[in-house]
Amino acid sequence: MISLRTSAEAMAVLARETAARHGPVPRDLDGITVPLGHRLITGGRYLQWTDSGYGYFHAPGAGIVIEQPEGADPDEEALWLNGSVYAGVACLKGFLPLHASAVAVDGRAIAFTGPTGAGKSTLAAGLGQLGFPLFCDDSLLVDLHNTEGLIAMPGHKRLKLLPDALALAGAVAEAPVGAATGKFYARPAAGDLGQPLPLAGLVFLETGPDVRWHEARGAERFVRLEDDHYTQELFREAAQPGRAELFALRARLAGQVTMARLVRPISAEGFAASLALAAQRIRELGR
Repeated sequence: MISLRTSAEAMAVLARETAARHGPVPRDLDGITVPLGHRLITGGRYLQWTDSGYGYFHAPGAGIVIEQPEGADPDEEALWLNGSVYAGVACLKGFLPLHASAVAVDGRAIAFTGPTGAGKSTLAAGLGQLGFPLFCDDSLLVDLHNTEGLIAMPGHKRLKLLPDALALAGAVAEAPVGAATGKFYARPAAGDLGQPLPLAGLVFLETGPDVRWHEARGAERFVRLEDDHYTQELFREAAQPGRAELFALRARLAGQVTMARLVRPISAEGFAASLALAAQRIRELGR
C-alpha cells in the first residue's frame, strides 16, 4: 500500500523510479516471455519490448533500464521512454496518468484532454503566446496519494506539434520528433513550471460548428472520465483497481475537479476564437 506523501516526496519518487540508464533488459518476467511489440506489468515491475527491438525494464528502486537494438534511433528511444514507459512506471507508484496537456494559471494546473488529434498541444502552445506557462504536454500525472489532495505533477516540457499546428499557435519549430511522426518540438512561448500544482480544471476538447464553452455537470462529469487511451490501460494493468475502486476514483475526480467542454471548429478563425474564450475561462478557473 502506498502511504500519503507530500508533493516534494512525490517528486522524489518520480525522479528516482524513472531515472534511465542503458543496459541489458530481460526477455521474460516470472517465466513469461515478452515478445516484440508487447509489455508485461507484474510484481511491481515493468517490462516492454517494442517492435523495433528497444527493451525497457523497471524494478522497484532501480529506475528504468533501456536496451538499444543495433542501428537504434535515439528519437524513438525518447518517445517510448517519455510516453508509455514513463506512464506505466508512474502508475506503479500511485500516479494516475491523464491524456492531457496543461498550462499553469495562478498557481493551479488547467488541463485539456481529448482524443489524439483533438488539439491539446496546439491549444497549450497558443495559450503560451498569451502568457500561460506550459505545465505538461500530452500526458499529465495526478498524484492519488498526496497530503494536499489531487495534485498534478509537472510533466514533459517540449511541445510536439505538426507544421499546421505550429502555424496556428505561432510557435517556432525546433528538432523533429522522430523520423516518422511528422511533428516538431517547440519551445513554450511563456516558459514552463516545474513544481506540482493543484489540478483545478479539466477541459474536454470537441469539434463543432461554433465556439462554445459548456460547464460539465452531474453525471456527465463522471462519464467524461471513461477514457480508452492507452494510459488508462496502463493504469488498469499496473494498479489493478477493482470495479468499486475505479468507480470511487472517478467519483473523486468528478467531485473535486471543475470540468468543462470547449467546442470549436477546426479552422484558423475557430482556433483564434477558441483561444480567446479558453484564456478568459481558465483565468476564472484559476481563481
